[in-house]
Amino acid sequence: MNNGAISAAEAAHRAASDREAIAWVDEQDCLLGALPRAQLRARGLIGRGTFILLFDSQGRLCAQRRTLSKAVYPGYWDAAAGGMVQADESYALSAERELAEELGVSGVELHEHGRFLFDSPGNRLWCAVFSAVWDGPLRLQPEEIAEVCFLQPHELAQRCVTEPWCPDSLEALRRYFPHFLAA
Repeated sequence: MNNGAISAAEAAHRAASDREAIAWVDEQDCLLGALPRAQLRARGLIGRGTFILLFDSQGRLCAQRRTLSKAVYPGYWDAAAGGMVQADESYALSAERELAEELGVSGVELHEHGRFLFDSPGNRLWCAVFSAVWDGPLRLQPEEIAEVCFLQPHELAQRCVTEPWCPDSLEALRRYFPHFLAA
């Protein structure tokens, strides 16, 4: 990490992100409308999010460390690429967009693994989980991702004990690929 300071580019990206119109839903995932991302968080409302578990052909999971400018879980490790579903998007379109934006991966087949409600103070989401396999190069979005690494199941389980990890992406991983968090 970089002494806690965020760059001007990260700050501008965060401000633009906070203004994005995000799908606002109820506890049953029924669409209620759209609200700016920051307003959803501030009011404790539920949005939609995608989690893309990116594996390589050796079965390792791509983990990303979030930049310090992220509003939720800054500097934490994340088991999934992804983000909030914009007002005019389906879960699948959001997953494709987020994977291309964050990691530079496009044109891969995404497999959907289901949905669940993640309900934590400051982070209430209906989550759609996807997976893909990719062995090509990654192009990181520098405003959102500080670094990446590929981890085997036992490595991820060990690191979860000693490092901060995003609980929402760990829940996605736990529900659909439970062997990744087995000791």
